[in-house]
Amino acid sequence: MTNLSGRDRRIHVIQGEYKVSDKPNVVFSTILGSCVAACMLDPVAGVGGMNHFLLPGNTDSLASGQAKRYGVHLMELLINGLLKKGARRDRLQAKLFGGARTVTTFSNVGEKNALFAEQFLADEGIRIIGSSTGGNLGRKVEFWPVSGRARQFFLSGAETDTAVEREQVPARPVPETASSVELF
Repeated sequence: MTNLSGRDRRIHVIQGEYKVSDKPNVVFSTILGSCVAACMLDPVAGVGGMNHFLLPGNTDSLASGQAKRYGVHLMELLINGLLKKGARRDRLQAKLFGGARTVTTFSNVGEKNALFAEQFLADEGIRIIGSSTGGNLGRKVEFWPVSGRARQFFLSGAETDTAVEREQVPARPVPETASSVELF
């Protein structure tokens, strides 16, 4: 069971969204299969954020409504949102989650998402301080944007079978497994 204090305010980040906060009682959460979530923070400014993207790639030829599914668009929005809240680019740190291969008969879009995110951050000079990507299980991720604390719970195989569907619609609460990892 998640140990959130009574003061914590949970904000769910669904596919195509990003959220930024400087409030110490906020925790962002998301459920990932092949999608990737980048969690970024400026520890000095006390501000952080999370995004959730479905596909890597270029959005130049896409309508604006389609662009929100792509990593390049959401990474830029997240960074700009952090800068607007007082973060400095040279202090940004990132943690990456997701990128699982949840359906073996499809191309490995999860791996492409994770590689895209790593390359994007390297190109932007943003240091990755934690990462849990790949595998074949979905994840539930929680991120405290002010402290930078992150926690993930691997989803069971039955939950992973529908992870792709869950990435398409707002997720319902998912029972957590005993297998969890915390990244500080």
